[in-house]
Amino acid sequence: MTDNAPHDYDVLIIGAGINGAGLFRDLCEQGLRCLIVDKGDFGSGTSAAPSRLIHGGLKYLETGEFRLVAESTYERNLLLRNAPHLVTPLPTIIPIYSWTNGIWSAIRTFFGSKTAPRSRGAVLIKIGLKLYDFYGSRARQMPRHKMLSRKRALSEVPALNPDIVAIGTYHDAAVSAPERLVLELVQDGMGANDSSAALNWTSVENQIDGVVHLSGPEGTRTSVRPKIVVNAAGPWIDRVNACLGMDTSLIGGTKGSHILLDHPELLKQLQGRMIYFESNDGRILLVFPYLGKALVGSTDIPDNDPDNAACSDDETSYFLHSLSELLPGLAFDRDQIVYSYAGIRPLPNSVGVAPGLISRDHSAPLEPVGAGRPFPILSLVGGKWTTFRAFAADVANTILGHLEHARRIQTDELPIGGGRDMPQSADDRAAWVAELVQQSSARPERVAELLERYGTTAREIILYEGTTPVFIGATTFSEAEIAWIARNEKVQHLEDVLLRRTQLTITGQLTEEIFEHICRVTGNALEWSDARCEDELTWARKTLAKKHGIKLL
Repeated sequence: MTDNAPHDYDVLIIGAGINGAGLFRDLCEQGLRCLIVDKGDFGSGTSAAPSRLIHGGLKYLETGEFRLVAESTYERNLLLRNAPHLVTPLPTIIPIYSWTNGIWSAIRTFFGSKTAPRSRGAVLIKIGLKLYDFYGSRARQMPRHKMLSRKRALSEVPALNPDIVAIGTYHDAAVSAPERLVLELVQDGMGANDSSAALNWTSVENQIDGVVHLSGPEGTRTSVRPKIVVNAAGPWIDRVNACLGMDTSLIGGTKGSHILLDHPELLKQLQGRMIYFESNDGRILLVFPYLGKALVGSTDIPDNDPDNAACSDDETSYFLHSLSELLPGLAFDRDQIVYSYAGIRPLPNSVGVAPGLISRDHSAPLEPVGAGRPFPILSLVGGKWTTFRAFAADVANTILGHLEHARRIQTDELPIGGGRDMPQSADDRAAWVAELVQQSSARPERVAELLERYGTTAREIILYEGTTPVFIGATTFSEAEIAWIARNEKVQHLEDVLLRRTQLTITGQLTEEIFEHICRVTGNALEWSDARCEDELTWARKTLAKKHGIKLL
């Protein structure tokens, strides 16, 4: 796609985050010819910066968004079935410091108060958890909530603040690699319709008389003539609309930051559970085990600069102080931080509303055909990670109606990527591993490890890797595995491998030696020159330092 003649597509999707990728897959499954583009890598924007939760939105009950909670809990349950290689149950506890506090504040919030509620007591939390169980009953995957006494709570988590009166327990879910889930949706879309295409590191330049001009890697130019355009650029929506000749003010984003701690004693206290807790300013925070580290988040600060989003010193101090109040039996300091990240939530423009109360529901305002622009534009505003499939289905139905094209397939029970044919029981997993061992002569432990990491996509990697993988440093990633990723997963830059195709960086495993080794393997696979490799190393170093607090020599 590098010639001057415009390429005809039914739909052009601008922005390959979770909402754009979900819509791309849905439309491709319906037989539409689609192109999805992103100015960065697939899933490299806001979709790379969530709390890693797949959740039903317990706190949305306070604002009366019952439809959103019902949709979110259903979508959470579907993801546990459709992407079991990436989405897993997460037992959760809520520390409670009073019996009746917060009732009147919650009533005011329910009826439209613009200030966030504070100090939620046991009665309020009990009501919330019962409602959460009710809404989570559709396609239920996990057990109902429980309330535990102070004595029981402190016996299970001794480091908890002793001022608690009880704890509530329930289940949500976590996603181990959100960026990979985005990539797998894009790959599923291309697999469903080979006339569709996906371009990363490709930005929109302008629109002239129905032709959208794109600028891709290494100076490539592409022009596209779509029947309809979907702006799924998240916090960049208004900027993209400007490139298309529209003046909009749809987005009023807020920044969410997170840190990861190397803290074995904290992990010991958590025992695989998330603590969902209230800080002293009423904001809801969380901490849970994530790939051997403790993930802490999130803030909710008005911000409109998605290109420079990073966790600030003040936010870091806030996290550490809040953890110290929650778990006074443990010590916390900056030396324990191995990684930080931040993203801008593409929330609707909501002047005068407290950030925590801005709706996480989604909408897709449509701009009809205009002068010099023969295609309509749908802008995907708001939404949350968990509900991407439902959002995509709603928007897809609108597009299908506009193009007078019938829906062929529903996506509720459609597996995602490596979740397809994923063995569920221990016996099924053992049989899957045994079959691959026989085919490849690989060690059973290695086969099981890659199944855990990639789902059933591991089959291709195992057969490519062979019997004697050469590992990169002290990691469990092999040279063949990285080379396979580089050749098969649309890698354009070193940072694609470090930050999105693998979890090496976020888990604190990246050393200078590993950093350079991965660049050599990636460069060999993609036939980079020595000069290109040096440029990639320099670029990746700057990205890691600026956005994630990682400084390599």
